[in-house]
Amino acid sequence: MARIPLISRLLPLLAACLLAAGCSGYAPDHTPASAAREVGPLTAEIAALSPDVDPEEAARAARIALDYPLELRQRYEVSDPPLVHNTKVNMGLKPRGLCKDWADDMEARLAAEGFETLALHRAIANADNARIEHSTLIVSARGAGLYDGIVLDPWRYGGDLHWGPVTGDPEYRWLPRRQAFEARRAREKAKKNLAIGTRESL
Repeated sequence: MARIPLISRLLPLLAACLLAAGCSGYAPDHTPASAAREVGPLTAEIAALSPDVDPEEAARAARIALDYPLELRQRYEVSDPPLVHNTKVNMGLKPRGLCKDWADDMEARLAAEGFETLALHRAIANADNARIEHSTLIVSARGAGLYDGIVLDPWRYGGDLHWGPVTGDPEYRWLPRRQAFEARRAREKAKKNLAIGTRESL
């Protein structure tokens, strides 16, 4: 039987995503000017993480966290809502822009600053479902844990930064990336053992 090309198999998924998005063009709200208005509030939130946080570092981290996603939006050629863009990336129609790409690039950019009073963490939500798994970056005070930090998630709104407390995120329950990976490996091992046991019992 002839194999159906991958793009033919993915077209129905893309069509469904476009329908869910209302088949309209994507018009993100943030511009450099509107992002600049959020620098003050985000700076204050980062500075409030600990008395030991350097105010200058808090301001620099906030500015980069808000501005850099706008640059990534252009680089990733984002013109659709995130789920539609993901589909296009998976089909090879767009260069990057999965949530992992946003988190990887944001982490690299912020890590390049060499912050001394801030720490960066990676987190994953919905790790038990590969189709809706979501990666993000979290900033905390140096020495603090991931759950004491602030989510920096540019994927959620296609380059418009979502930020807020990790434990108060209205859409996701975050786990440290290492913990999520360990849970995934445990599930895969259990599945493999179950398959072996089923075969041996036949």
